[in-house]
Amino acid sequence: MASHTVFSKGFFRDQGLDYQTRTVLGRAVHGGSDVGEVLATIDRISDHDSWRSAWTATASRVRAEADDLRQQGDPHGAKWAYLRAANYWACVLESVSELEDEDDLRRVFREHRDCWNSFVDCSGGAHVRVDVPYGDTDLPGFLLRPDATGTPRPTLVITNGSDGTVSGLWGDAAAGAVARGWNAFAYDGPGQQEMLFERGTAFRPDWEAVLTPVVDALVGRADVDPDRLTGYGISQGGYWLVRALAFEHRLRAAVVDPGVVDVSTSWTQPLGHSMRRLLERGERAAFDRDLKFATMLPSLRRTLAFRSRPYRSESDWFDLYKEIEEYRLTDDLAARVTTPVLVTDPEGEQFWPGQSARLAELLGDRAHLVRFTAEEGANLHCQPLGRALTDGRMFAWLNSTLSAARG
Repeated sequence: MASHTVFSKGFFRDQGLDYQTRTVLGRAVHGGSDVGEVLATIDRISDHDSWRSAWTATASRVRAEADDLRQQGDPHGAKWAYLRAANYWACVLESVSELEDEDDLRRVFREHRDCWNSFVDCSGGAHVRVDVPYGDTDLPGFLLRPDATGTPRPTLVITNGSDGTVSGLWGDAAAGAVARGWNAFAYDGPGQQEMLFERGTAFRPDWEAVLTPVVDALVGRADVDPDRLTGYGISQGGYWLVRALAFEHRLRAAVVDPGVVDVSTSWTQPLGHSMRRLLERGERAAFDRDLKFATMLPSLRRTLAFRSRPYRSESDWFDLYKEIEEYRLTDDLAARVTTPVLVTDPEGEQFWPGQSARLAELLGDRAHLVRFTAEEGANLHCQPLGRALTDGRMFAWLNSTLSAARG
């Protein structure tokens, strides 16, 4: 392979490792990684085991440098080193999540979250922790502001996907908001990150039960303009956010990156026709038997172990797949959405192909569909190497939509 074709041919033959590499490289545009650090790290990687060891070494080294900078009285330099370290630990976390060692998983998560918390602490008061009351507990939240003045600002409420980390949300949307004089609010919902690894909560399909408490916590703050609240949902958050918008109408505009109508298709499509038929016909024993044989493949076993952890079902594979079928946006729910929604539509979307266009069709004139292409360097799920382009397009639309709403 010629070195100059790596964008189209891939950094690794393994599609998972290749996509993760593109994602962490894309963080560089907002200071969430350093290109040289990423390339030097992947130069030492040949498989999943060496991925874990190489990223552990890089994350540990960058964390130590961040600590040194902080002790030397350079919180600004330390802040950015902590952010990079958090994202490098996130690379380890995703890999460790495929294994069965819960103690190691929590250890890596705590390394990652400690680096993120240090990033927040080194912001000079611009970024603050804002926990959200939720039932008999609270959701960890972070209000990321341009400064510590407390000026009321437009605020982008960010809903994560199924397995993304909060540090990743800085590059996905928060940095673009803060650079434009906005606030960004990032949080862990049930089944996400701290709520999963430390508290053992599970996903829920009815995300309005999550988003409404988040909005409630923000609208009463002096540093949030309640008339300029907007939303952003990335990956599976593209389903959760639109589902919530069917009931929560206080957001003036929203972006989903990409559009997701039926979460379950990313689970059922790889099964093949015969296993999908078993699932449709309710043949539990045959489905569980066939999937048990299928998971003898290490790649599938890793993927399912990683992706099934946040769901409620603990009985068998059949119940898990049936539970995931609940994560679907129906025509009736879509009809209840009144918020204008920008829907990204990246070329080569590998998890929910065609669903961005389907969501735009369901929403009708409330949707604004925006294509991203390989020619622009912005293809694949959430266009990992096109984040500056994504920022430009989505914030131009958000500003325009807010202006129109205010007359």
